[in-house]
Amino acid sequence: MTDKSSNVSCARWHIVAYQASMASALADLFTLAVQHIDDAVYSAAEKAAWAPQPPDYERWQQRLAGKRPWVAVCQDMPIGFIELDADGHIDCAYVHPDWQRCGVMTALYRGLEVAAAERGVSRLYVEASEVAKPFFARQGFTLLGKNHVKRGEHILVNYLMENYLMEIN
Repeated sequence: MTDKSSNVSCARWHIVAYQASMASALADLFTLAVQHIDDAVYSAAEKAAWAPQPPDYERWQQRLAGKRPWVAVCQDMPIGFIELDADGHIDCAYVHPDWQRCGVMTALYRGLEVAAAERGVSRLYVEASEVAKPFFARQGFTLLGKNHVKRGEHILVNYLMENYLMEIN
């Protein structure tokens, strides 16, 4: 899968299966994506609580070994990733700030839908951040409720959303 962006020098990217060698780069991508959220949406202190710097690389290595996300890469560098748990939970879905609005997350999500259907998962659900909520709504997710998640001394808001997949024939 490829996409083209005028603000990114690398115009060709594709999706690959997670490899352990990607763990540090994905931890950095996650942190960078969170830190680049507009301060009007999440304050600098909230973002620091959500994605502390530097990342805990050992924790990310262990976490990703179990999650095995799909990763969008450009010239062997991760530019986005998405995870699907066995029960249909989408835990992480992040794109590098330079690659946002370039179709990366849409492609990752479409692949996740196919994999979910192949695994017999009919219901997907996510706790979407303020910035991710519109993306998931565009994919057909419905809002179930608002969550308040404690991270350190801060309470972050996210939204429980779900989507029932149609059968793929």
